[in-house]
Amino acid sequence: MIHSLFLVNASGDIFLEKHWKSVVSRSVCDYFFEALERATEPENVPPVIPTPHHYLINVLRHRIYFVAVIQSEVPPLFVIEFLHRVVDTFQDYFGVCTEAAIKDNVVVVYELLEEMLDNGFPLATESNILKELIKPPTILRTVVNTITGSTNVGEQLPTGQLSVVPWRRTGVKYTNNEAYFDVIEEIDAIIDKSGSTITAEIQGVIDACVKLTGMPDLTLSFMNPRLLDDVSFHPCVRFKRWEAERILSFIPPDGNFRLLSYHVSSQNLVAIPVYVKHNISFREGSSQGRFELTLGPKQTMGKAVESVLVSSQLPRGVLNANLNPSQGTYTFDPVTKLLSWDVGKINPQKLPSLKGSMSLQAGASKPDENPTINIQFKIQQLAISGLKVNRLDMYGEKYKPFKGIKYMTKAGKFQYFDRIHILFKCFFYYLLPI
Repeated sequence: MIHSLFLVNASGDIFLEKHWKSVVSRSVCDYFFEALERATEPENVPPVIPTPHHYLINVLRHRIYFVAVIQSEVPPLFVIEFLHRVVDTFQDYFGVCTEAAIKDNVVVVYELLEEMLDNGFPLATESNILKELIKPPTILRTVVNTITGSTNVGEQLPTGQLSVVPWRRTGVKYTNNEAYFDVIEEIDAIIDKSGSTITAEIQGVIDACVKLTGMPDLTLSFMNPRLLDDVSFHPCVRFKRWEAERILSFIPPDGNFRLLSYHVSSQNLVAIPVYVKHNISFREGSSQGRFELTLGPKQTMGKAVESVLVSSQLPRGVLNANLNPSQGTYTFDPVTKLLSWDVGKINPQKLPSLKGSMSLQAGASKPDENPTINIQFKIQQLAISGLKVNRLDMYGEKYKPFKGIKYMTKAGKFQYFDRIHILFKCFFYYLLPI
């Protein structure tokens, strides 16, 4: 299925390649580089790029492009999911998935890719199985391998590979038994200048960190499960029980894993947590412009909006900005024309504002469009979609573990403009005993 894999850094250099069936020349990536040059943003590269003899399927994670070369027609989402699994595995093994980490552990990287893909087809992608096949790198193990010439490859087959629950190894033991679940949501929205939401939807996931002894059987129930519109589960979830009772029943993998991903498409269920009032104007024939911007909380259930950072890419004709923030500090880079305003925490009683004038180049024409307003923020103890966990129960073991749900709201990309797509992410992270 997958013939080759190329890793491309932010500079456009191929720093690692792996071939399974036959060696594919690096020149096939020229089609990818052409698409990269045409893209206005790094994330706008088409995920599937057809060539005369191959298909190039790519994902962008941590400023690294993972480009898979396919010779025959296959479901693109299948390959994309595998590439994301590769990135998650690298991050699980090395702590971070960066170019430096991959180069420092290049032997382990090749060993992992050899086990994850067999003759071009996915084989072992579960973290628990891989860690029994390929031992995670440590300083001591690296020193021993250097001296003795040994490798990280395990001597025995994984114990879970032949069982009915291959995602969980046998004989798991912990002194402290605990299970944590993180609810993470991403909101896509289009908002016009007046603040009206044109369209909005939520992409969410529930990530878990389960460290339980033995072979526990868990059930997770929600107070409002009907909010989950389109759901994709980890293989451990019993799908028939979810369809019948809307309860998640599963034997969890050991350690960190993604339990499910879901989609909320009903626009009336999507709340916009902050609002922006801005007026950026340029007068015809004048060397001055006006900048006015005010932020405020909206549908936050009384929770504070923190770590607010506002940025805007001003037009090229702007030479300088003389602004007065009511709170926080701002910076303007005259070279890149990037305006940044570090607001901090929004006080609902005294809304933060940034007002002042902008100087334009002499003789420069009036800019045609208003610049984009980008906002980053965090909101603790808030679930935008309203999804709430009711309870978590454990069967099959006699001990009582510590259980908790975490929520945090964090903006990834939030844009206000007259004619632009607004995209922002919300992450919920708040500890609650169940």
